[in-house]
Amino acid sequence: MEVGLNNTHKFLSKIATNDGHGENSPYFDGWKAYDTDPYHPQTNPSGVIQMGLAENQLCFDLIHEWLMNHPEASICTPQGGFDFKEIALFQDYHGLPEFRSAIANFMSRVRGGRVKFDPDRIVMSGGATGAHETVAFCLANPGEAFLVPTPYYPGFDRDLKWRTGVELIPVVCESSNNFKVTLEALEDAYDKAKESNIKVKGLLITNPSNPLGTFFDKETLKTLVGFINEKNIHLVCDEIYAGTVTNGNKFVSIAEILEEVPTICDHNLIHIVYSLSKDMGFPGFRVGIIYSYNDTVVSISRKMSSFGLVSTQTQHMIASMLSQNDFVDNFIHESRTRLAHRHDMFTRELAEVGIGSLESNAGLFFWMDLRRFLKEPTFEAEMTFWRIIINEIKLNVSPGSSFHCNEPGWFRVCFANMDDATVMVAIERIKSFVHETRMLEIKTKALAKTKKQCWQNNLTLKLSSRRLEEIMSPHSPLNSPMLRAQN
Repeated sequence: MEVGLNNTHKFLSKIATNDGHGENSPYFDGWKAYDTDPYHPQTNPSGVIQMGLAENQLCFDLIHEWLMNHPEASICTPQGGFDFKEIALFQDYHGLPEFRSAIANFMSRVRGGRVKFDPDRIVMSGGATGAHETVAFCLANPGEAFLVPTPYYPGFDRDLKWRTGVELIPVVCESSNNFKVTLEALEDAYDKAKESNIKVKGLLITNPSNPLGTFFDKETLKTLVGFINEKNIHLVCDEIYAGTVTNGNKFVSIAEILEEVPTICDHNLIHIVYSLSKDMGFPGFRVGIIYSYNDTVVSISRKMSSFGLVSTQTQHMIASMLSQNDFVDNFIHESRTRLAHRHDMFTRELAEVGIGSLESNAGLFFWMDLRRFLKEPTFEAEMTFWRIIINEIKLNVSPGSSFHCNEPGWFRVCFANMDDATVMVAIERIKSFVHETRMLEIKTKALAKTKKQCWQNNLTLKLSSRRLEEIMSPHSPLNSPMLRAQN
């Protein structure tokens, strides 16, 4: 007996058949638009350029050079093959000791050596996605919630909610203060959750921010820590962009706050999520890290990591690479330099045609302000314009509404996942669109002016005709018998 496709859902679980993955978001729709019509300079020069993917591809030459000089780091080479059996058989979910030590060392050096990390607290996971979900499983029950400042990464709706049943409550941040998190906004979101009988279990922040490309200053972090300590809720700090900070600014990790002021809060409430996807540009290696100051969370998340371990082959290579401080320090410095150059080039070129962005100094993207291009300040108008960007300008940039931004007209633009030539193509497309838009505005204004002049001329003519009719009217004084007799 054949079973219709629409009937198969009743045989599956709610998690399998619900819409929790969030693929109906414009954020993912943009990826699909790129996948169906990808740009290529030779084979498809009019295709969609992918600017919705936060990948760091600017330093692979450094990685390639290191690999060529250290073939022993891979168990799949003659030089490293002697370790093949040992690495292939290792399956302890604690991870290779040298891997955990190398990760702890790298996390410290990314933060300028201002803070140290304990290798015994390093818990690996299948990318930051798996790390976030594991932390959510550890800290909250289905129906309980995390506060999240807006705008925030669209994937959180999948990572934290889909399989855990946890809710996310937006903490509304506004452009009037450059989207900074305020205590008032935190209290307001917390109170609204309480009024709705939703138990808040934690606050989730992304530092540096995705999509803003900014990071928290020390005083704001202290305010956030004070807030969660007072409410007795957890603070989860996503620091996966820690190594992308540019312009000479020093990123401040939550770990630094705890070391500087040890009594500021209950350390059991603090948890860090990290990965090598952004700072190193290794999203395919699926190296996610949980670093918790809570012993129980470390223990439980390590057990849960069995569902998403990093392969020992990857651990072995990463341990070899990140244990070499000279390479690590040079890579971090060079990556930041190249990111700063790309960021400044892109924003400078756009500024020349009047397109602004939020001032930023971190991340693999910037927050572009296109509010003036919307026909009206609504999210419907934002989506209409986004479709023009995708289908006519052929750029996949992500609309602010997909990041839960409360103001229409903002878009995230990724700039580190392409070469310089593609960047220039993207910039020229934007410039051409702005130029065409301005020419259309000029023509529209000229046409409106012409119509207005014609209307005024017609009005004058009508008034003149009416005046003549009045003059020639039998009732006009000019036509009176007396005046005619006088003439």
